[in-house]
Amino acid sequence: MKFGKVPTKDAGGALLAHSVALPKGRLRKGLHLDHTHIDQLLAAGVAEITVAQLAAGDVDENTAAAQLAQALLADHPHLSQTKPFTGRVNLLADGPGVAELDVNALEAVNSVHPMITLATVPPFQQMTSGGMVATIKIISYAVDQADLTRACAAGRGAIRLADPQLPDATLIITEIERGAGDKGREAIADRLTALNVALTKVVMVPHQTSALRDAITAADTALILILTGSATSDIDDVAPSALREAGGQVARFGMPVDPGNLLFLGNLGAKHVIGLPGCARSAALNGADWVLSRVICGISVTPRDIAGMGVGGLLKEIATRPQPRRG
Repeated sequence: MKFGKVPTKDAGGALLAHSVALPKGRLRKGLHLDHTHIDQLLAAGVAEITVAQLAAGDVDENTAAAQLAQALLADHPHLSQTKPFTGRVNLLADGPGVAELDVNALEAVNSVHPMITLATVPPFQQMTSGGMVATIKIISYAVDQADLTRACAAGRGAIRLADPQLPDATLIITEIERGAGDKGREAIADRLTALNVALTKVVMVPHQTSALRDAITAADTALILILTGSATSDIDDVAPSALREAGGQVARFGMPVDPGNLLFLGNLGAKHVIGLPGCARSAALNGADWVLSRVICGISVTPRDIAGMGVGGLLKEIATRPQPRRG
């Protein structure tokens, strides 16, 4: 693409690089100049203008953005692309879910040419319907076909949206004397609703291993959430012990995300079990949100995955926490 000033009389067929004010109206940047526009400019005394002229092998900005969007999606469901405008295409979530990104591939796209740019949400970001997962912007008015082909090949299929897989959940709350009771029930229900999961049952039991074990055993939903009246402080504390006594397994206790340290993750057969930290009683973002959304959307969460959440895991403090980071 050739960019620069040319005599106005020779600018037919080029793209106007900068808007030009006329006695009557305005010619907008990006306009494909025809003989009518040239006459208007000359009549206004504009003898020279800045334009972009496409060379052989160039792809205009809108076509390039649309082609890159199609390659990134590669027919993955649950994502849609907007109509290109001024070299921009947005990728939107068709429903709730979690963004799955091939980071290496996306970095390769952005390394092809500075005029080809792609910005996304962070990996595993929870999305709502209509939420923007990514935006593509072709900075210049055109890019070389060879560069566009390289970018499309590098990023093919690199953006997905994992949609909710678990249909229902049980919330088990343990009670202690003068404890929080069912405080937080609404916040947890809202989290599930946002991911199309039905909270079919809320069970209140004493904060005792045997009572919690029986409640876990009786739960008949795909997801079991446990919120204890007293914080879970050890892998042998009431809640993890109750899960093991019920025949389940604890895959991970504790996570390097704050708020959210006191989470545990496990299973009872095919049922997923998450021991929620006390901060889950608040609607504010905490480490449990990162695990909950992935589990619901069918994304495996390993101990290594949780260990990797520490970088970037210092979240905004929740003012109502009994033990804030700063006394």
